[in-house]
Amino acid sequence: MTASMNTGNTAFLNRDVVYSAQLKEILEDELLAMRYVNWLSGFPDGDTFTIPSIGKAVAYDYQEGDAVQYRALDTGEFNFQITEYLASGHSISKKAMQDLFYAEQLMSKFVPEQERAILERLESDILGLQSQQTAAATNSINGRKHRYVATGTNDVLALADVAYANLALNVANVPATGRVAIVGPETAYTLETLSNLVSVSNNPMWEGIVSTGIATGMKFIKNVYGFDVYMSNRLDTISSETLETVDISGYNANLFFSADAEPFVGAWRQMPMVEQKWDMDFQEMRFVTTCRYGVDLYRPESLVVVMTDPTAV
Repeated sequence: MTASMNTGNTAFLNRDVVYSAQLKEILEDELLAMRYVNWLSGFPDGDTFTIPSIGKAVAYDYQEGDAVQYRALDTGEFNFQITEYLASGHSISKKAMQDLFYAEQLMSKFVPEQERAILERLESDILGLQSQQTAAATNSINGRKHRYVATGTNDVLALADVAYANLALNVANVPATGRVAIVGPETAYTLETLSNLVSVSNNPMWEGIVSTGIATGMKFIKNVYGFDVYMSNRLDTISSETLETVDISGYNANLFFSADAEPFVGAWRQMPMVEQKWDMDFQEMRFVTTCRYGVDLYRPESLVVVMTDPTAV
């Protein structure tokens, strides 16, 4: 009887492990903060940019026959600096290029991943501009706080906190247009589950949120007290600070501002630039992306920061 080819006598022909031709990539969040920066031009050299500023004129009661009082306008300047010099690099040896099944796929990812790493750092730097406010202080402008702890139970966001951010911007003469809030995922969840928003019968204007959920991708589908609310995983986490007698270490710094009031300013000294080189000494191909930029808080009156405890959700 002739033996058939079966799993018992074909062990050397069987692949114990089969590899896909596709590489698995990590999930990435959407980057959104760059759109809210006023990117300066006309900055041809150096690393410091100065923007002069002038104050407001003052009117007074005039009496016929009196000499007019001439007063100088207050003047000042805003100094902006290029502070960041970033690099991201990868290399692959000639031997690896010859032997690796995934060599071409791997090399094709170097430059996009380097650019992504730089843009992620930029995103965090922009969202981290809350640190330009004075720590451990309410940063009051025209009598209204621009840095405060959320008033919800266990320091989670309440609707009153959004309304107060609106008030603080209003009394600071910030435009009512272009108002944006960037909050952490826990705060987004808090907004999604607030009874004021969920109870359709009492609050018909929130019906769209109840039926479809508050967030679609990165953008909320509804407007809350004039703010278009976005969610980000890259908000600053406070390392150590006491604000309004509350230890806010580990709290998220949620941002409320008007994009139309130019809250943030930035400039590129060098946009991300890719360089590629073959190194004969080390027998490897090198890929490097570098850039230089700076970002800063331009109008403090246009930014309100609300601290929330992410562990309370």
